[in-house]
Amino acid sequence: MKKIIFILAAASIALGCSKDDKNDGGGTDNTNAAVLSAPANNTECLTGTTVSATESSITFTWAAADGTEKYFVYVKDLAAQGAFVQYPAGTATSLDITLKKGTPYSWYVSAKKSSGNVNSETWKFYNAGSPVTTHAPFPAEAVSPVMSSTVNGPTITLHWAGSDIDNDIAEYNVYMDGNANPATILNTVTVQQLSAVPVTSGGTYYWKVVTVDTAGNQTASPVYQFKVY
Repeated sequence: MKKIIFILAAASIALGCSKDDKNDGGGTDNTNAAVLSAPANNTECLTGTTVSATESSITFTWAAADGTEKYFVYVKDLAAQGAFVQYPAGTATSLDITLKKGTPYSWYVSAKKSSGNVNSETWKFYNAGSPVTTHAPFPAEAVSPVMSSTVNGPTITLHWAGSDIDNDIAEYNVYMDGNANPATILNTVTVQQLSAVPVTSGGTYYWKVVTVDTAGNQTASPVYQFKVY
């Protein structure tokens, strides 16, 4: 997967990890949650401190949430499609975390309170790497059917959310069949849904979306699964 381009002058670099006004990464509307600040949502983070040829240290920051006893930062490597990794931050509202260069990540902050944990929104960013021509798209995220849900047939609509910080997504290749790693392509579309997909009662289906941008970069989503009544 191609990585990231360095295209900015000093003023843009200063803004690379600043607060973004558009919070479309999902999460919570709870006013008692921490409010994320940096790295900014759906941007390339350029202000990391180099640790090695392959890693840099990123400063994560957020606004305090009332009544919080401890904060935990959760970070997920979207390229590897692994689980979120927890980083304890204590009572601080910032934390330095060493991450791989040239890699897309998502993150959120969990505020531990006496009444329970409250999670922030989830944001996505690219950790800057070696300069290349374009960014690859973020992996598409299922909207419906949601993971492990049960739906009614005989047809369904597959709906997902795709994003790319270059805003140059060209198409989505949609795969679905009865295998845990679906290899049957249903269609190639330019919108974020595929309607009138036939399904069989009692069947279990697996689906994924491969997002392609105008430069030819491709990113596969996780595999999602659902059952039919």
